[in-house]
Amino acid sequence: MTSESEEPPALFTSVTVYSLLACGAQFALGYVLAHLWGKKCTTTDRWVLVWLFYDAIVHITLEGPFVYMSLVGTVETSDNIVAELWKEYGKADTRWLHSDPTIVSLELLTVVLDGLLALVLIFAILKDKHYRHFIQITLCVCELYGGWMTFCPDLLIGSPNLNTSNWLYLWVYLVFFNGVWVVVPGLLLWQSWLSLKRMHQSHSAISDRKAQ
Repeated sequence: MTSESEEPPALFTSVTVYSLLACGAQFALGYVLAHLWGKKCTTTDRWVLVWLFYDAIVHITLEGPFVYMSLVGTVETSDNIVAELWKEYGKADTRWLHSDPTIVSLELLTVVLDGLLALVLIFAILKDKHYRHFIQITLCVCELYGGWMTFCPDLLIGSPNLNTSNWLYLWVYLVFFNGVWVVVPGLLLWQSWLSLKRMHQSHSAISDRKAQ
């Protein structure tokens, strides 16, 4: 039993700082790779590449180890540097600590399918392949589906696994780190919509000229 005089655990610890810095380093690596490989791309596509490199890096280096730890045990019982990062996130969503079947199933799909699609899409953009927007739409739908299935089941039962007691867990861990996987795929879907619309209009214009 906790005494009234006992102070609550510190919100910011060395692990908190390390975790946030690790996320920043992943994005920085994605930025560097996008600008190294995407020199001939448009400014918009370079930023798309930044996201895709970041996407692939997160799936492979962060979520991949999570899946492994969850299949052989749990994050909570694991003792390594990546496990410490997930334990920090688990303060906001405890399902990630205990190998929740829904979360692990989604992450299996995310690591294998989304990680591969991100790499294929990077190649398609760099090489200007005709299947670029087909892959882009598929990846974005997968990401949005993953976000929906991550939170909707828990919300329907009253969010017993989510800790929203402070701004760090609510707005940084839950809203920001999950929100980017909704906002960016949504923007990329819009980009694909506009590109396909322009291609259709261009094809229709050529067909009309031939018909005259």
